Amino acid sequence: MGQIGARTYGMVLVTVAAVLWSTAGLFVRLLDLEVWTILAWRSLFAALSLALVVGFQNRWHPIEAVRATGWPGVAAIPIAVISMGSYVIALNLTTVANVMIVYATVPFVATAVAFFWIGERAKSRVLLASGIALVGIVIMAGFATRAQDIAGNAVAFLMTLAFAVQLVMARRYPLLEMASINAIAAALCAVIFWPLMAAGIPTFHQLSILALFGIATTGLAYLLFLTGGRHIPSGEAGLIGLLDVVLAPFWVWLAFGERPGQAAIIGGSLVLASVLWYLSGQLWTKPLHTS
Repeated sequence: MGQIGARTYGMVLVTVAAVLWSTAGLFVRLLDLEVWTILAWRSLFAALSLALVVGFQNRWHPIEAVRATGWPGVAAIPIAVISMGSYVIALNLTTVANVMIVYATVPFVATAVAFFWIGERAKSRVLLASGIALVGIVIMAGFATRAQDIAGNAVAFLMTLAFAVQLVMARRYPLLEMASINAIAAALCAVIFWPLMAAGIPTFHQLSILALFGIATTGLAYLLFLTGGRHIPSGEAGLIGLLDVVLAPFWVWLAFGERPGQAAIIGGSLVLASVLWYLSGQLWTKPLHTS
């Protein structure tokens, strides 16, 4: 795969992952269940779906699949658990608005981690686009921050940092078995959340929605994002991932008629415009080749 083809391939995978993540609000609206039940079952279905992928890739030899992750893979598992689980903890401590603002720093955090770890320098275009996106999300979320939100913001930053480290690890170790790592991490999340959920088994209809929820937004989305992140700079992957923040309220508005406020429309438009501006420049710019 050539340089242009690999870059386009990575951008497409990351964009599709962001779109899948943005559908999470739709699944939550369809489920009349408390949060721990949703998380436990979603993690279980995500783990099962990823386990099928791992089994198919490794001819149903799970031990070899785990060994193939190596020490970087072993280190990546708890990081993935933190990334998957801390989002919900942050939401329980503070508002969605505050979590969104913190998450908007993903491109900056990923760029910083990549610079100090692998010496990857961010282009001025990605920094400018990320700055515009951050302004847009601040407008979307508002400026009200209470003293009791400090703990929630700290957990949200932990989630952001963990995800940024995952992005850089996928780029630093191209042979890392991301399917195996995320399968194990999802299974651990299910074990952690299972004792916290309400007693009883959801209905067949609810289980069907939970299965789609886990496969699409946890299993497939993480796999696509981290696989695509190997082929593009870490800050760029984080920037494209901000599409999730903008598209999530848009899907809920289309499906359930929940109209976003004026601030959300203005801020979301800024985020979407910054991402599209950056992507348009990357698609039309060809790298120089030396003879």
